[in-house]
Amino acid sequence: MIDDRNEVLTGDRFAFGSNWRAFIELVDERRIKAAVDSLGGPLGTTDLTGRTFLDVGCGSGLFSLAAHRMGARVRSFDHDAESVAATIELRERFAADAAWTATQGSILDEEGVTGLGRFDVVYSWGVLHHTGDLWRAMDLTSRLVAPDGLLFISVYNDQGLESRMWRRVKRRYNRSGALARRLLVLASAAYLYRRRAPAGVLAMMRGGNTAFVRSPRARGMSAKHDLVDWVGGYPFEVAKPEQVFAFMRERGFELRYLKTCAGGLGCNEYVFERGDGSGAPADR
Repeated sequence: MIDDRNEVLTGDRFAFGSNWRAFIELVDERRIKAAVDSLGGPLGTTDLTGRTFLDVGCGSGLFSLAAHRMGARVRSFDHDAESVAATIELRERFAADAAWTATQGSILDEEGVTGLGRFDVVYSWGVLHHTGDLWRAMDLTSRLVAPDGLLFISVYNDQGLESRMWRRVKRRYNRSGALARRLLVLASAAYLYRRRAPAGVLAMMRGGNTAFVRSPRARGMSAKHDLVDWVGGYPFEVAKPEQVFAFMRERGFELRYLKTCAGGLGCNEYVFERGDGSGAPADR
């Protein structure tokens, strides 16, 4: 079993799973539908019947659940034990009899990755840039895609100086006490949501019942929990779209979908198709 508690205690890693375990209390049918829509659009289908789906760094488990709702046989894994626990809890609440397994594991564990086999759809949204070794994580993730399969990933956009500034904020957050962390989150919220009403931002941080707080964001997520994940999310790496294109092309993948954050803050989304197959089914 992976034990990353020491990394969390020393400030070298954010406690991602603790945040996602809190988030799943908000998951309902509206959020699940939004998650299904966020998968179906880029993949070009909401029907994954008979296909295998691997969720690399499953976090809350919401997108594993969405893939199950789309008909896939699902496997989820995450480095963080609390994320795995959150995923299992979500499965028990909404899909107790599903063909869906959730285990702990690291995408940087080459031996463990090799033992997983290959999948029709491999999904890793906002995960690989938090491993501490983005390009190795991308390489190992690409190996999990079956011939003619799809790889759906998102990677933080490289903003140059601003990205380096956020890296310092994240590092400071993880090496600070509770009060300093709260102040960093509040300051970041004021900066990121500076065009919103201050009352709405404060309500979000207090966990209030405003529409801004309770309504699902894109992908079914939560503004409050996404903010904490953003400010605390460390390790933290970034990449330019052209770097990702070139890296995946060298591994036999073709771009099928792209959504950028227009050069700004956040993740660029990519769907690649593995081009080294001839329609053969995925390894089971």
